[in-house]
Amino acid sequence: MSLAEIFLLGLALSADAFAVSIAAGICTPGVRVSDKFKISAFFGIFQGFMPVAGWFAGFLFLDYICSFDHWIAMGLLAFIGIKMIVESRKTEDCKTFSYFGTGPLFVMAFATSIDAMAAGLSILMLGNEIVFPAVFIASITFIISLIGVNIGKKAGRKLGQYAELSGGIILILIGLKILFEDILK
Repeated sequence: MSLAEIFLLGLALSADAFAVSIAAGICTPGVRVSDKFKISAFFGIFQGFMPVAGWFAGFLFLDYICSFDHWIAMGLLAFIGIKMIVESRKTEDCKTFSYFGTGPLFVMAFATSIDAMAAGLSILMLGNEIVFPAVFIASITFIISLIGVNIGKKAGRKLGQYAELSGGIILILIGLKILFEDILK
C-alpha cells in the first residue's frame, strides 16, 4: 500500500471516531482539555490495535484463501463502507451518558474500531507489513478525534454524517482498486 492509500484508509477508519467525538463536543458542556485528549487517545489506541489484531488473525487462514483474497479484501472494505454510508444517514439526539467516562469510552472506542480489524486483514492479504499502517491509522484517528471534539459545538451532527459518508465511499473505492489491481495482474 502506498502512503496515500494508508492515509485515505486512516481517514476512512477514523470517520466513526470523528462522528462520536463531534457528538461528545455537542452533548457535553464544559469539555476539559484532559477530556479531549482522553477521548482522542482511546480512539487512536483502539484504531491502531485492531488492524494489528486482524493482521495477526489472518495468519491462521491466509494460506487457504490466497487465490481469492482480493475478493475478500474488496468485500470486507465494501461491507464496512456501505455500513458507514447507512450509518451516516441516521439522525441521533444527544446521549444522556458521560462521553468521557472510562467505561463508555472503552465501549465506544471498541465499537468504532471493529472495522479496523477487517482493514488489518486486508493489509495482510495485500502482503504488507502492519506496524507502519497501524501507527499511522492510530495517529490520524487521534488527530481527527481531537479536531472532532473541538469543533463539535460549532458544527453539529451534520459534519459527522458527512465524514462518515465520505469514509464509507473511500473504503469502497480502496476495495475496488484492490480488486481491479489483482484481476488485471
